[in-house]
Amino acid sequence: MTTIADNLQAVRARIGRAARAAGRDPGAVTLLAVSKTHPGARIAEASAAGQHAFGENYVQEALEKIDALPGLEWHLIGPLQSNKTRPAAERFAWVQTVQSEKIARRLSEQRPPSLPALNVLIQVNASGEATKSGLAAQDVLPLAKALQALPKLRLRGLMAIPEPGAAAARYREMAALYEGLKAQFALDTLSMGMSDDLELAIAEGATMVRVGTAIFGARRKERTAV
Repeated sequence: MTTIADNLQAVRARIGRAARAAGRDPGAVTLLAVSKTHPGARIAEASAAGQHAFGENYVQEALEKIDALPGLEWHLIGPLQSNKTRPAAERFAWVQTVQSEKIARRLSEQRPPSLPALNVLIQVNASGEATKSGLAAQDVLPLAKALQALPKLRLRGLMAIPEPGAAAARYREMAALYEGLKAQFALDTLSMGMSDDLELAIAEGATMVRVGTAIFGARRKERTAV
């Protein structure tokens, strides 16, 4: 039976192989361990194996883990409701799912002055489906300009969730959008790729992959969104 440490080693090896195959430095790809629905003990096990950054979907669930496991880097990777912006601004290092100026302004206003600027990513609707979260590609530039003016936010890049089985062209579109904005906004992060598609995402330019199942195993039953 494999341990979380074994799984992390295997995922890091996959990242290394994918990066080298694409002619990239494996060190240029960050691994975000998606810990949503998993208990703090399993996160602590991953931390002991050298994993530092963790992704959570729900603010309230994450706060319990943040309190129990100080010193780790926490990313919000689920939809953010306006009534949860304050704890998100106060307790997370990153919010990867910004898709409106209203939410962005609340995060900036509620970020404590004692903390560095909150790292944010604009979520892009990679599939173009009306039922999926994220902005259409043509709406990203106006929001990026708005974020640039908010003093307590640091726009780091884009986040996308291509649909399962998406062709390489879908990932390439996201990478092209990112590259087109990179110089203007000093971006450094394209968060794209999960357990099943991280190799393809890295081949097309992802700088961060969000991996849950391959590290922690099958996801536990999700809680009601809060």
